[in-house]
Amino acid sequence: MPSEPAVDVVIPCYNEVKVLRGSVEQTLALFDRTPGFRWRIVIADNGSTDGTGDLARQLEAEYAPRVKAMVLPIKGRGFALREAWLASDADVVAYMDVDLSTDLEQLPDLVRLVTERGCDVAIGSRLARGAQTKRSLKREITSRGYVALIRVFFPRLRITDAQCGFKALRREVAQELVRQTRNGMWFFDTELLILAYWAGYRICELPVRWVEDPDTKVKILRTALEDIRGLCRMRWAGWRRSTSRKAV
Repeated sequence: MPSEPAVDVVIPCYNEVKVLRGSVEQTLALFDRTPGFRWRIVIADNGSTDGTGDLARQLEAEYAPRVKAMVLPIKGRGFALREAWLASDADVVAYMDVDLSTDLEQLPDLVRLVTERGCDVAIGSRLARGAQTKRSLKREITSRGYVALIRVFFPRLRITDAQCGFKALRREVAQELVRQTRNGMWFFDTELLILAYWAGYRICELPVRWVEDPDTKVKILRTALEDIRGLCRMRWAGWRRSTSRKAV
């Protein structure tokens, strides 16, 4: 990695006009007190109808070149990340949720797992030892249940949290993996990690400090059904993959 790696931090947004400016300005303040990187925020608006896209362009005009706006017509966090990461020329690509549920101060530590510790993929974990979380019992049970389900389908994928909105990857790795993804919504994160595992990439976890946003856009039941369908699809793909290898 260069002495000052370039880092694109993507903030996917869907109808977040009330919080976007504050989140961007807090993140820029973190960049100012964290030397050693060439930071840039990429606001990836995906299908908003509340003026988030207009605000994203305004923030780009105010803070360019440290802020870039991408206004996409299609809703979906996965779609937004795919477009932003494929367009990036940075050394490291990352993303975080616009509500800053994960402690922003941990972003440099996440990126250093890639730039200094040799990790190909770095993920925040709300369930790893040392993590500190404040969230409802319902969300806690759902998260732990989903990790248990992943281990049933993929017992060798040793991760403790697939869906935390706090990840960083080497750009080349991200661009290779996202070209293979099929899901453009919430399952995108899990699919990305399964593909990284299959490719033999090193996945590292960072225990995070995380506080639940009461205004979250996540619909738990709908997301759970999407995740189960996605896991079944990936398990079938994995079976076909192993069968093809044996045939060869």
